[in-house]
Amino acid sequence: MNLSAKLDELQRGDRHLETTVALCEIRSQLQELTKSVESCQSEVSEVKRDMVAIKHELDTVQQVKEEIEELREYVDRLEEHTHRRKLRLLEQGLTFFLTYSIFSAVLGMLQFGYNTGVINAPEKNIENFMKDVYKDRYGEDISEEFIQQLYSVAVSIFAIGGMLGGFSGGWMANRFGRKGGLLLNNVLGISGACLMGFTKVSHSYEMLFLGRFIIGVNCGLNTSLVPMYISEIAPLNLRGGLGTVNQLAVTVGLLLSQVLGIEQILGTNEGWPILLGLAICPAILQLILLPVCPESPRYLLITKQWEEEARKALRRLRASSSVEEDIEEMRAEERAQQAESHISTMELICSPTLRPPLIIGIVMQLSQQFSGINAVFYYSTSLFVSSGLSDESAKFATIGIGAIMEFFGYVQEMIDWMSYLSVVSTLGFVVFFAVGPGSIPWMITAELFSQGPRPSAMAIAVLVNWMANFVVGIGFPSMKTTLENYTFLPFSVFLAIFWIFTYKKVPETKNKTFEEILALFRHNNGRSMLNYTNSLEPQSMNSGIERAALMVSEEKNDSRKNI
Repeated sequence: MNLSAKLDELQRGDRHLETTVALCEIRSQLQELTKSVESCQSEVSEVKRDMVAIKHELDTVQQVKEEIEELREYVDRLEEHTHRRKLRLLEQGLTFFLTYSIFSAVLGMLQFGYNTGVINAPEKNIENFMKDVYKDRYGEDISEEFIQQLYSVAVSIFAIGGMLGGFSGGWMANRFGRKGGLLLNNVLGISGACLMGFTKVSHSYEMLFLGRFIIGVNCGLNTSLVPMYISEIAPLNLRGGLGTVNQLAVTVGLLLSQVLGIEQILGTNEGWPILLGLAICPAILQLILLPVCPESPRYLLITKQWEEEARKALRRLRASSSVEEDIEEMRAEERAQQAESHISTMELICSPTLRPPLIIGIVMQLSQQFSGINAVFYYSTSLFVSSGLSDESAKFATIGIGAIMEFFGYVQEMIDWMSYLSVVSTLGFVVFFAVGPGSIPWMITAELFSQGPRPSAMAIAVLVNWMANFVVGIGFPSMKTTLENYTFLPFSVFLAIFWIFTYKKVPETKNKTFEEILALFRHNNGRSMLNYTNSLEPQSMNSGIERAALMVSEEKNDSRKNI
């Protein structure tokens, strides 16, 4: 249009312009027009490229849509297959060999219970022995305050050894296996029992301290290895129930130690070393029985990658050759925690996904110890004496504590009503402990973690348990002196806090696979756990798609290999 106007102007001759000037102007206009055309051509080329890219993206979207449909089909089939597999797992029962293996393993927890309670009844006999040794060495009588401190050391050094053993449990389990670790641990059990048994012969209470420390290491390892072993060999539907066998073994050990500790049996100045030395019996019995038992199938399959050995172990434990459901469950657990298969203790602590179950495990262990239960087990005889019972009646009341842990019965003593109330209150306290904090912490920590982080988690939780055990054991005499009749009020406050935590934070794990429990914490990472209780059943779509995608990938890889 500009060029036309310029030509018209030249034709009209209204203005006398030089032809050369006009042509130059026209030329410049033509150059600008050429540039505009070239720019348009460039834009057209870009549009073409964009259209090609859009077409590729549309093709990709269509492909993704087809893959999503394929994944959805896999999710549906996977959920159906998982449901059928879980139903078959829930149908598994208790077999003779599984019972035998559990009995052999829980002898370690019986050892723990026995050595927890054995120091209680012969308190006066041990103190008299320490007085005699001190007088023979230094030619003077020992003060009552110092003798109580020495006895507190004999009580609490057991917990120090337990800390060391408990923290070493994870390393022991990974290095030697669950069964192998238990077998090696009995060397410590035998050594500690022998040292305690020969304490009086050697005329040295330091030997008693050393023996209690070594047997504490032994018991610390047991509290880590035994629940781990039982949770890994137990069928899905029996895992919770069999987990309580740990506490049953502890209470049997407590009861045995307290019955044998009465004056009519071994609670005498001559018999108490034998009473302590009898801790050798569970260790020797386990050494005889445990070699026949299989190693944990989960350890063999997931940690060692020995599938055939895992199948053999499962066939023996299930008394059946059909063990594919168990193998599939273990494989699913392995896939769910592949990134954590060799997790260290620091990685466990720093992991956002694993931190919530670790906190739950730790608090559950604290709830067991800060309930004050071991103050009763360690010092119940002196507590009952201070409440008005005679020495002999106090020992029988202590036996009642052990009996009620197993049978929930009551001790009937001909005593005045205040003393009777003290005994009944203590026994009632033990009843509620036995059905809750006594058994749950040992099994829930093992249930909350998959195969990779489980040993480290158990080590941390058991270490916390033994540390709290030590604090209660060493601090209770001072608390009793300071608070007198109000000694158990701090424990009541702790229990109230733990009750609230358990109600709001602890999930239900009944009839849940390890994979489902792991998926719960992974899916809810970074969110409040206020509504976690009884919320383990639903599985997220993302979790299903992830597993389905993994299965698709595996099948495609297998097909390529076959080609």
